[in-house]
Amino acid sequence: MTPARIATAAALAVATAAGLLTATATTANAAVTCTSPVFKRQFYGNTTFSGTPKKTDCDSKISENWGTGAPAIGLPKNYFGVRWTVTRDFGSGGPFTFTAAAQDGIRVYVDGVRKISLWTNVSTTQNKTLNLTIPSGKHTLRIDYVNWTGAANVSFAYAPRTSATVDTVKPLVPTGFSVAYDKTTGKAELIWLKNKEMDLRGYRVYRRAEGAAFAEPLVTTTGTSYTDATLPVTGETYHYEVRALDLAGNESTGTADRAVTTVDRVAPGVPQGVDVTDASEAGGIRVGWAAVTGASSYRVHRAASADGTYTQVGTTDQLSYRDATAEVGVTYHYRVTAVDAAGNESTPSASVSGRRRDDTPPSAVTGLTATPTEYGFELKWDANPTPDLARYVVYGGELVGDEGEKMCYAGEVEWLSADTTSYEYQTVPDGEERCFFIDAVDDDWNSHYKWTGEANVVVATELNTLSEPTGQ
Repeated sequence: MTPARIATAAALAVATAAGLLTATATTANAAVTCTSPVFKRQFYGNTTFSGTPKKTDCDSKISENWGTGAPAIGLPKNYFGVRWTVTRDFGSGGPFTFTAAAQDGIRVYVDGVRKISLWTNVSTTQNKTLNLTIPSGKHTLRIDYVNWTGAANVSFAYAPRTSATVDTVKPLVPTGFSVAYDKTTGKAELIWLKNKEMDLRGYRVYRRAEGAAFAEPLVTTTGTSYTDATLPVTGETYHYEVRALDLAGNESTGTADRAVTTVDRVAPGVPQGVDVTDASEAGGIRVGWAAVTGASSYRVHRAASADGTYTQVGTTDQLSYRDATAEVGVTYHYRVTAVDAAGNESTPSASVSGRRRDDTPPSAVTGLTATPTEYGFELKWDANPTPDLARYVVYGGELVGDEGEKMCYAGEVEWLSADTTSYEYQTVPDGEERCFFIDAVDDDWNSHYKWTGEANVVVATELNTLSEPTGQ
């Protein structure tokens, strides 16, 4: 109970006549506003609630026992009245219980319609309990109490009935629902307005992925806000809605969906199947790999050794990359990473190595001579100046064709080391013409003869000894 207070305004009329001072006081009621659901309380000096209230204040609860005394200064002990009024929003409404008790009389009204009436002068407290349904929305309660004679007490309370077998009314849909997404933290901030139901238990927050249905609630809370810190940061869209829940277990319809699209911080998978092939015909080393789901591009990194420092040398949206900056004959180590549309980069692939082939053949072998001997021919030539020379290949054969248009049809006879400049070609000398040339091959298997189709051919005629070659 809020203690009764007297609000008065004194109007003084002062006159001086032979030293006589006269004062006249009147009581007035200042305007009082009470915030719902607090009651506005008015005291009357009669039982008909007529005239101007003697006092007006606010009362959060109707529960008074004045005994045989006056309810406030300036009011009589008997034959007075007190009126409480409040207009409040009942939300979805539903079943309520009204409980009234008084000595003497009490009447309860809902929107001006009398619901309880115990209106007699009694010597003991009389009680009344009423179950009724309150419609949704705003309604005005008015409680009139009078004391005719004797002791005075009054109480009134109203409360929702929360049994699941009685209350089947759903709460109203929460209003003012909004969602804000913080791309820095990856969290979604949800807020909504408080429901008006007196039997509100709380709210359920639901989340679903794009294209999915709402299932179990994400959380149940009594507040009007929620921070979702569990959103996957995958660049996908998620939808939220909020539903109100009452004490009887009734759940409201959901709010309109609010969607957020998360930032994507999930890197693609690691590229597999990375290999290196020579790309000499195009210039460089070609690195290839298998496609990675979700990747929009790939980055190629290179180092001088497998465990060295890798530097990005290129990027591509294809499944291979040609490293045109690779130097001939140098071994390089490569790793590849996948990058998605959000810029997330995968862990590097396993390292693979490769070397750019030398696609320049050696120069032609010069100075070849073929001297007939009793065992065949002795071949000699000049040392080839090619730095990466790996071997010589001796070709020997016969001349075919008419005079003046003969051609040398020769096949490989022997492979010789790069430090060799002579060779004993053994055959049974029978006076035939023979043709010879020497091919130079480097360590990348570049052949002057095979690459150019040209050779310095020499022709010589065997001795006619019909003797077996030495050593045979």
